Amino acid sequence: MSKKIVVITGSPRKNGNSFAMTNAFIKAAEAKGHTVTRFDAAFKKVGGCHACETCYSIGKACSFDDDFNAVAPAILDADAIVFTMPVYWYSIPAQIKGVIDRIYSLIVGGKDISGKECALITCCEEDDMSVMDGVRIPVERTCALNKWKMVGEVLIPGVLNIGDIYKTDGCKKAAELADKI
Repeated sequence: MSKKIVVITGSPRKNGNSFAMTNAFIKAAEAKGHTVTRFDAAFKKVGGCHACETCYSIGKACSFDDDFNAVAPAILDADAIVFTMPVYWYSIPAQIKGVIDRIYSLIVGGKDISGKECALITCCEEDDMSVMDGVRIPVERTCALNKWKMVGEVLIPGVLNIGDIYKTDGCKKAAELADKI
């Protein structure tokens, strides 16, 4: 069955390691007949949540009109959401954190976002798998809170320089993730 997938990226490096895995995932998902909408957060203007709770008061997800309002309808319409990002200082990069935080507007706005599938693709410089906990755990908790089903995670350690991902099975695992959606 064809699904609508929203891929939200958080890397500012267009040729970086997480983008390579993202591209592998998207290619595999589209080959399976899924429709993929990609939102590269690092190249958009998305601020943090202001906690004003005026969500949808002007007909858009957020009263502070920025690029989040372009991705919000796609998130609402999606069957699955895939977050892709590198680990920055043991956590979620700021470039994608604003998007994740602003999903709150959908809840305040009374939108039912439960029942979606979710997946994570991430990588880090260090070889220690626990380095990715600062990304993995918040994404897993976000899924649980929103009543989404976590269908898979691709966690690749030991990549820093552009192209290092090709020395691993990261792109292969990212492509295989499409089988789980």
